[in-house]
Amino acid sequence: MRLSTKGRYGMRAMLALAQRRGEGPVPLKEIAVSKGLSEPYLEQLMSELRKAGLVRSVRGAQGGYLLGRDPENITAGDIIRVLEGPIGPVQCVVDLPGSDDVCDLADSCVERVLWEKLRDSITSVLDGITLANLLEEDKKLGSPNSNVEERGCQP
Repeated sequence: MRLSTKGRYGMRAMLALAQRRGEGPVPLKEIAVSKGLSEPYLEQLMSELRKAGLVRSVRGAQGGYLLGRDPENITAGDIIRVLEGPIGPVQCVVDLPGSDDVCDLADSCVERVLWEKLRDSITSVLDGITLANLLEEDKKLGSPNSNVEERGCQP
């Protein structure tokens, strides 16, 4: 499973908000510049995250974005599901609400066992890591507010 820029950039933006928690609303432009992201693209992602309740927007001159919940209550899985959709390596094991889209061979498909285990492992990791956990890891790296250029990361 490979994440698109939506998931990667969304995670980066959510971490930026978590790092600035308690400082008031963070303007989108600041996040875009500090994390090396496109502001218009980031605006689209924030709209999706806002609809899901993961961020809140504040209008006005001092406006920007805030986390919608405490970092301890936002998992990587929450963010990825909002931006990427259901988690699953192949369509036949993706859990879609109200969907009966199961392969005709599902009851006798040995490969499905592999795909289900892979889906469950990915889900377990993503749902087991919160923004608070990632902030702790960032502190261990010694770069709680560093930008992308300083880390040598590619956006």
